[in-house]
Amino acid sequence: MRMDANAILDEMEQLFPDAHCELNHRSPFELLVAVVLSAQTTDASVNRITPGLFAKFPTPQAMAEASIEEISECIRSIGLYRNKARSLKALSESLVEQFDGVVPSSRKELMSLAGVGRKTANVIRSVCFDIPSFAVDTHVERVSKRLGLAKPHDDVGKVEEKLRRKIDRDRWNKGHHLFIFFGRYQCTARNPKCEGCPFQTTICKRERLDAVRKK
Repeated sequence: MRMDANAILDEMEQLFPDAHCELNHRSPFELLVAVVLSAQTTDASVNRITPGLFAKFPTPQAMAEASIEEISECIRSIGLYRNKARSLKALSESLVEQFDGVVPSSRKELMSLAGVGRKTANVIRSVCFDIPSFAVDTHVERVSKRLGLAKPHDDVGKVEEKLRRKIDRDRWNKGHHLFIFFGRYQCTARNPKCEGCPFQTTICKRERLDAVRKK
């Protein structure tokens, strides 16, 4: 059975009508930092440390001037904190040097910043500037493949391309959050909550994907 991608979003929105960015932030700079910190850790963990981090380094200029050790001290409770401290300092330095500390809105300019890839750039454009974008993280990629919107071998770039083609442009920003909420709270990587899932008996390909991985 096939299901239109917009119809899939409709079902997700029934489950998660309040889907939104769960990284706490008050500015594009704060979200940029939070996204960098969120790699391989939870949004909740990031939200616990960012108030103290931003109290000490409230601007790109302040963070650029800080030592890696000072930044590390504020974020040591999360994984890979030393590498992330280096990334935050380099990001802040490039933001100050290239854009006088103002976070740009164009994808090309965002991706010119140290450590900023396409996914992060899309998050900033979508959440901070309301520019239609579809960031693909691990949740979005997993859900897209399980629901047949992308092929098992597609990389994140191909997944994004297919989602942008299949979903109405004016739904990209909310759609990104719907996919994340569905992947984070329903269609989890391990032990997904299949009971009550609107897609379980229709379009879900999880069992087939798992069988392919085991071969």
